Amino acid sequence: MITVTGSVETRLPAEQAFAYMREFENTSEWDPSTPVMDKLTPGPVAVGHRYHAESEFRGKRQTLEYEVIELTANHIKLRGENKTVTAFDCIDVSPAGGGSVVKYTAEFSIKGPAKIIQPLLKPAFMSLRDPALSGIRDTLNARALT
Repeated sequence: MITVTGSVETRLPAEQAFAYMREFENTSEWDPSTPVMDKLTPGPVAVGHRYHAESEFRGKRQTLEYEVIELTANHIKLRGENKTVTAFDCIDVSPAGGGSVVKYTAEFSIKGPAKIIQPLLKPAFMSLRDPALSGIRDTLNARALT
């Protein structure tokens, strides 16, 4: 499994930051490698809700179907899957001063024959981290100003 993780501080209070981040359809606003994230299940976010994602990876558009598998007051975990990869995305938000810290962790497991090259793909997955973390920080800080 390839794990990509990082944290950012934001001026937005934790409750507001998590309210935004748990709405996974917002991902396309802060993650430049995910231009499409559509909520498939209507209503407030809950365990079992599904999303359709289209992500850019190594120059190709990949489609994944995500499902919320854990949800608490400051934590959400989703499982995404397609024919070549299983992904787990976790978002945890905690208070920090007047703002918050957002920790984002993504775990990827390659399926099928390509699994043998999984270690070689780690740098490509790691390259997604910093733009996503910057997007989270900048998007949440902009929301703190409104």
